[in-house]
Amino acid sequence: MLTFITRRLLAGIATLFVAIFLMYLLVDLAIDPLADLREYRGADKAARIAAREDMLNLDTNVVVRFFQWLGHAFQGDFGIAWRSGQDVGTMVSHAIGSTLQLVTAATVLSLILGVSVGIVSALRQYATFDYLIIFLSFLLYSLPSFWVAVLLKQWGAIGFNDFLADPALSIPVLIGIAALMGLLWVLAIGGSVTRRLQTFGLAFVATLGVMLYVQLTDWWSKPQLGPVLIAITGVGFAFALTALSAGLKNRRALYTALATVAIGVALYYPLQGFFDSVAPTHLMMFGLAIVAIGVGVLVGFLFRGPDWGVSARTGGITAFVVAAMIYVDRVMEVWPAYVNSNAINGRPIATFGDRTPNLGGNYWVQVLDQYTHLLLPTLTLILVAFAGYTRYSRSSMLEVMSQDYIRTARAKGLSERTVIMRHGFRNSLIPLATIVPIDVITLIGGAVVTERIFNRPGMGALFLNSLQEAEIEPVMAYLLITAALAIIANIVADLIYAALDPRIRVNA
Repeated sequence: MLTFITRRLLAGIATLFVAIFLMYLLVDLAIDPLADLREYRGADKAARIAAREDMLNLDTNVVVRFFQWLGHAFQGDFGIAWRSGQDVGTMVSHAIGSTLQLVTAATVLSLILGVSVGIVSALRQYATFDYLIIFLSFLLYSLPSFWVAVLLKQWGAIGFNDFLADPALSIPVLIGIAALMGLLWVLAIGGSVTRRLQTFGLAFVATLGVMLYVQLTDWWSKPQLGPVLIAITGVGFAFALTALSAGLKNRRALYTALATVAIGVALYYPLQGFFDSVAPTHLMMFGLAIVAIGVGVLVGFLFRGPDWGVSARTGGITAFVVAAMIYVDRVMEVWPAYVNSNAINGRPIATFGDRTPNLGGNYWVQVLDQYTHLLLPTLTLILVAFAGYTRYSRSSMLEVMSQDYIRTARAKGLSERTVIMRHGFRNSLIPLATIVPIDVITLIGGAVVTERIFNRPGMGALFLNSLQEAEIEPVMAYLLITAALAIIANIVADLIYAALDPRIRVNA
């Protein structure tokens, strides 16, 4: 393993050096820092040009300038953007922070949704649900991201903000939404006529009940989860996760998940008091998330059993979900004050930027503001990435389910859940091990179109603005970071391959 990583790192460093050297030459040819002075008509034109050439060291050979820049970059000094006078390191840190917010949310959500829907579509091959997902994925995959972004601005921001002024849905609309959800669940689950009717009825009643609760409690104006909804959702998630990962017959795993939910609900009010008494930070929230996962794993370990690792994994995932719901509930608590503030003025869904100027407020208000600014660009990236992940996971699952070892597993008498989850699902993720890391690095390099439309100051915007301003230092810092991350992503993909498929040995 160590030999493999060392060998790949050395090869990556060599590749990085050659790529950055060539890019420096190309960028130097592409930009002209003297373009504005060439059109200058003043008597001191020659003096101005000479002064700028001296400031930017343009009289030095480009190869020498590259090695000078590279030497400073190795020392952590990326230079100064000569037009704005800003430190390039500071510019990059701000840009990559904004981009990471967008990339993290979009990648995680699109991956979970895309893989889940793709797997179900593969298992329901040639059914109506399968054809519907194929049509939807091809449709979304072919849509230009700028067009999706403009539509989301119009309907997801302007339209939804108008709706929030009088958030009322008529009974026919509520019934229509409930019926649509019931139909989708019927198409996804299938089965006999009796089972389809039962599925439709349960989905219809559940959806209609949730929608009526939202309407009658004025949830749109004062959104919250509260301990009751967290408990109900947590119990439902505990049963669903146990059924998928361990099977409901594994009582120890089920009891672990339920006990974890009970601990989370019991800590709801103490955590509210804790949040009121301290000054929260992102680092603190990350630490609490790690603690929550640790508690879930500990509960699974205490229940033990012949395969305590399954219980521990179930408890850890359940604990994370419950903790996330408590966190979201706390953020929702400041919604009324946020919406009614002078800076927001009743229109909370933002269409540009990554924060509201002059907003003020505590940590929770700032987090909510970041979420509202993330909503539309995240949805744009999710819709495009969802289509790709759905297609990849569907085709991979279909290929895996036709393999001999799947037929052998069924012939041994293993349950269909075990065949699908332990033998099919894990192996279907292998192709995604290459795609996902590269996609993440590509997005970290900047979702250029999305960032431009929503005016987010991310890596893509930094690259375009610096290129237009003929500032080579920010451009090269951008290229150095994205190229290095691309090399790391390929190494990570190889390691994930080895973790998913025991037949692959990284030291081979």
